[in-house]
Amino acid sequence: MLVLGSLTAARADNPPPAPTITGHWSKSDPGEVPELVLQTARSLREKYLADPTRPGYHFACVDGFSWPGDPNGAFYANGRYHLMYLRWQTWSHISSNDLIHWRHHPDAIENGAWSGGGFLDDDGTAYLTYWKLGGGSEGIGVAKSTDSTYEHWEQFKDPAIKSTAFGITETKNADGSMTVTGSADPSNIWKKNGKYYMLGGNCPVLDKYGRKPDSPAQFTGDHLYLYESANLKDWKYKWEFYQRNPAWTDASEDDMCPSFLPLPSSPEGGKPSGKHLLLFIAHNRGCQYYVGKYDTKADKFIPENHGRMTWKDTTTFAPEALIDGKGRQIMWAWLHDNPRDEKQRGWSGAMCLPRLLWLGADGTLRMRPVPELNSLRGAVQAGNNLTLAAGETKRLDKVVGDSCELEINIAPSTAKRVGVKVRCSPEGEEETLLYYDAEKKALVFDSTKSGKDGRMVVEAAPFALAPKEPLQLRVFIDKSVIEIFANDRQVLSRRVYPDRKDSLGVVLFAEGGQVQFSSVKAWEMMPSNPY
Repeated sequence: MLVLGSLTAARADNPPPAPTITGHWSKSDPGEVPELVLQTARSLREKYLADPTRPGYHFACVDGFSWPGDPNGAFYANGRYHLMYLRWQTWSHISSNDLIHWRHHPDAIENGAWSGGGFLDDDGTAYLTYWKLGGGSEGIGVAKSTDSTYEHWEQFKDPAIKSTAFGITETKNADGSMTVTGSADPSNIWKKNGKYYMLGGNCPVLDKYGRKPDSPAQFTGDHLYLYESANLKDWKYKWEFYQRNPAWTDASEDDMCPSFLPLPSSPEGGKPSGKHLLLFIAHNRGCQYYVGKYDTKADKFIPENHGRMTWKDTTTFAPEALIDGKGRQIMWAWLHDNPRDEKQRGWSGAMCLPRLLWLGADGTLRMRPVPELNSLRGAVQAGNNLTLAAGETKRLDKVVGDSCELEINIAPSTAKRVGVKVRCSPEGEEETLLYYDAEKKALVFDSTKSGKDGRMVVEAAPFALAPKEPLQLRVFIDKSVIEIFANDRQVLSRRVYPDRKDSLGVVLFAEGGQVQFSSVKAWEMMPSNPY
């Protein structure tokens, strides 16, 4: 006691000097890390952990203001998933062996890059394609890495496709005509019969040549440009990759951030379905896709159906996908919605959960979260055969309302609306509604009362149950991120920013008819982000 008291008194009488950093300090300095640097790192970590909007198990950027926050450069190698993400014009690099916990690597590309894709060649060399900016040599750039952990990247000096204008390559032909192609936001590379292929996006082409009422059809709407190479350094333009269908997309929509991969026949991967999936964004409409046939002889893609992943705005944005060792196709997207005080929070950028994509029996896309997420499940609350009359609600007790997974199975009914309210305050001043609308045949995400920040809208995605088909809803709540999956056929992902600390309620509801909830499960979800 005496020693402890003396030590305490000595510390009070002679406090140590406040830590300082004199002059310049960097990661390469050989000396001791200054105490102020350590204290600042701890304080930042604690600030992130205390932020009520920062997701715990959806990947969130740790590198400050990440705008844009596009996922990029995904590939699978040596049992690990590698993923890049944009931090302005820098590509940060993370990897994981379980799709849940991510290790940060040194930046892959430190400056002068916008979106692109990833590719692993047969010899284990990884390649990144990106929109190369600055330095008087703009266009589609390529970088490669040969080390086993893919931490060292060599950027090719010359662009694979050199731009003659911003994101555009204009080539004069022998007959005096001009060929105009896009050299922006390239796709992943793929390999066929010893040759390499990639796609260039068309937004700059559309902006320059396709926005006028009398613009030629070749420049309006979404287009992609196919490039071919025998050695990954010398590339030539072949032709447009697909024929746009005006019934699916309108003339104002571009095609950027493309991902082109074979579509598996099941969520477990395995045998390919024989169809391909083209994911992309239109900058004014967000994430969407084509399912179709890749004619490998003609090097053309024939879309057979089209779908969207965002319907009200651009919240689901910039998709990125890979094929893993099981043959599964897994995608991520940037959830593009940000609070007003985001810069003050010290971070921005959150992704949707890694999502399995495969071909349904009807030839359309199927989607569900990866099963690896089950490892984060904690305590479960469960109930069976709960019946609600029209207009009745049921609050679920003991659910961790800002970090949980819900699995709700609903028997066929004649109700007009059925679903769940989440992030609810006790009296309903704040709430987010997630439900199936049988009359409008839509999956609905209503965030009009979700808080004072974010996009407070009603988003409705087309979704119709077949006669006597049960409804299965899987809902993931993670601070400011909410995602709802319906019957593996439809997904809505958005961000919400409740202002009240007590907006933690989870409430089942039914309108316009009696509903039987066959089973309801709610798991607390353990955070997986380091902070």
